[in-house]
Amino acid sequence: MQRIYRIGQIVPSSNTTMETEIPAMLKARQLIRPEKFTFHSSRMRMKHVKKEELAAMDAQSDRCALELSDAKVDVLGYACLVAIMSMGIGYHRESEKRLHQVTVDNSAAAPVVTSAGALVDCLKLMKAKKIVVVTPYIKPLTELVVNYIAEEGFEILDYVALEIADNIAVAQHDPAHLANIVQKLNYQDADVIVLSACVQMQSLPVVAKVEALTGKPVISAAIATTYQMLKAMDLEPIVPGAGALLSGAYA
Repeated sequence: MQRIYRIGQIVPSSNTTMETEIPAMLKARQLIRPEKFTFHSSRMRMKHVKKEELAAMDAQSDRCALELSDAKVDVLGYACLVAIMSMGIGYHRESEKRLHQVTVDNSAAAPVVTSAGALVDCLKLMKAKKIVVVTPYIKPLTELVVNYIAEEGFEILDYVALEIADNIAVAQHDPAHLANIVQKLNYQDADVIVLSACVQMQSLPVVAKVEALTGKPVISAAIATTYQMLKAMDLEPIVPGAGALLSGAYA
């Protein structure tokens, strides 16, 4: 009998991209591997990407983990990188541990992947030392994100803050613009380009293009989250058309 894996997603209420890009990648994987996936979400209220709203939203994540564990999901993905990174250096470890314990206490133990932790861990896996980063956030939040990543041991050669505060507007940002944005950055000495340090800002359609234009491996928060979800379920982390990380080179 074909195994079906349940993917749980803890999603900001205004997020519309996590439930499109991650399913798109896992559905693409279904074309080359036997496993199938279903997708299940629980939402945390948030409209504007501001530090106070992010903190209030994060406080709802325990409820979401509890709700999703009622469905006996195989993995939980926390879909807001900046919410985690704005809570203090290293907070993804605390969040993942706490939310996992919620599932354990509900007799439905499931691994937890945060997009923040996934991005950091995948950059380490790729042996990246120097990176450039594209974010949709306002500059003060972008600086928090850049500092968080730097504290994990990476040198940020360059970054851009697109200054989009409304979370719906973040999702509406045309990914076709990202190639031009990257070409204005000092990426030449970078080991990896982080094309979207945000699971709400679309980037999947242009990952291959940016890799071709720059000659650099390109990842996003959504790609890193997908990689770590697959690893957490003991599945081969390979997805066609999702860039270097999911090409099989890091399986």
